[in-house]
Amino acid sequence: MGETTRITVTLPTEQVAELKKLTDNVSGYVAEAVARQIRHQLLGADLRSYEDEHGSFSEEELAEARARVAGATESSGGASAA
Repeated sequence: MGETTRITVTLPTEQVAELKKLTDNVSGYVAEAVARQIRHQLLGADLRSYEDEHGSFSEEELAEARARVAGATESSGGASAA
């Protein structure tokens, strides 16, 4: 993962209980969730920038993108694309 920094995060008690049921590595789980959210936001910004410059995506382009995402998700073992 590289260099790390310790921080304190406050979460609702119910979320912490569910999180501990899912993993023994809470820091790793949270780090992956944060990384996924950052990728999502950066991709959204890139897509908006592209559309601002080139216009809206066509239905054909959107269908091709969805098919590629579905294919990538299937080949990675069904991980969530979100």
